[in-house]
Amino acid sequence: ICRIMYKINSIIHQVQIPPETKIGYGFYIGHEICIVINSGTIIGNNVNISQFLNIGTNHNAPAVIGDEVYIGPHVCVVEDVNIGSKSTIGAGAVVTKDVPKRATVVGVPSKVINYDSPCRYICHKVDYKYVFKEN
Repeated sequence: ICRIMYKINSIIHQVQIPPETKIGYGFYIGHEICIVINSGTIIGNNVNISQFLNIGTNHNAPAVIGDEVYIGPHVCVVEDVNIGSKSTIGAGAVVTKDVPKRATVVGVPSKVINYDSPCRYICHKVDYKYVFKEN
């Protein structure tokens, strides 16, 4: 079923997120158009992404994205970067180096501009600690 959904979304919305991609709870796509994510990418819980996102690698070393991360439109994440939890990636950023926890990064190449308002744009949060609550 995952492979069929992958094919349909790839054709209709130009969204390519392979079934092998590891994605946590509460993953939210703001606008379902032109998104390409490498199959080895690891995405944490409550991550929000926007349109025209590219997460790729040429050396089989994909990105690791922490929990509660917002990635704006037209962002490119290149190679084996780690994006810390509660971070914000601004529109149009090209991320080529690790992003610290609770940082806001912008620009080409991306640079930290502040640590003031971490994950302020995260919406549709899922409290994943209680999803599989034991009886």
